[in-house]
Amino acid sequence: MSDEIKARRAPRKGVPSDEKSRARTSKATLPQMALDLFAEVAADLTCGVDEVGRGPLAGPVVTAAVILDPARPIKGLADSKKLTAQRREALYEEIVERSLAYCIAEASVGEIDSLNILHATMLAMQRAVNGLSRVPTLALIDGNRCPVLPMRSEAVIKGDDKVPAISAASILAKVTRDRQLIALHEEFPQYGFDEHVGYGTPRHLEALRRHGPSPHHRQSFAPVREAFEMFGALTVSRVIRSS
Repeated sequence: MSDEIKARRAPRKGVPSDEKSRARTSKATLPQMALDLFAEVAADLTCGVDEVGRGPLAGPVVTAAVILDPARPIKGLADSKKLTAQRREALYEEIVERSLAYCIAEASVGEIDSLNILHATMLAMQRAVNGLSRVPTLALIDGNRCPVLPMRSEAVIKGDDKVPAISAASILAKVTRDRQLIALHEEFPQYGFDEHVGYGTPRHLEALRRHGPSPHHRQSFAPVREAFEMFGALTVSRVIRSS
């Protein structure tokens, strides 16, 4: 616990000396302490950070960092997974237009395979935060781990449901990655990227067994590695869509 927080728990002048009164006074000051801490966070230039794409078998992991503008609030921010695609697209445009600063970054399939997915995600988060046009004083990271950053950072479990700036980051990352995988579907329609955006659905797994992996698949992930060993090569050419 920091010295600053400890100092706020110290008794102030005028507090009654008897134990019972001290207990009542201590309880009474706890809500004020919480308000003081909240005010400190509010006074910071805070960015929210989130990622999308740790679990899929294909495509990059995409991250975003967002500094919201308190003077231009955005209604309806929430965990991107709980929003429809249409609502995410609409909020994406609002976030881009109204935020004080934002940056979208990624770690490639090659980086995921060479570093592992956790370290690649941390790298992509660093890129997003460092790419902001304004330097935040506090970074709130969705999840239970923080990348190494030049400013204070705090991990917030389920932050995309609790912190508007993290919700905004999750929306930017989700929309960006979905667009990438839908575009990739045009080149490799046999995998059905437009449906599952790289996740290991039954259709995707069957396509891997049938066609082998593409250059956009993560060879460090077991189903892809197994398909690669079976075929011994990557699928690099387009396949005409067939029924």
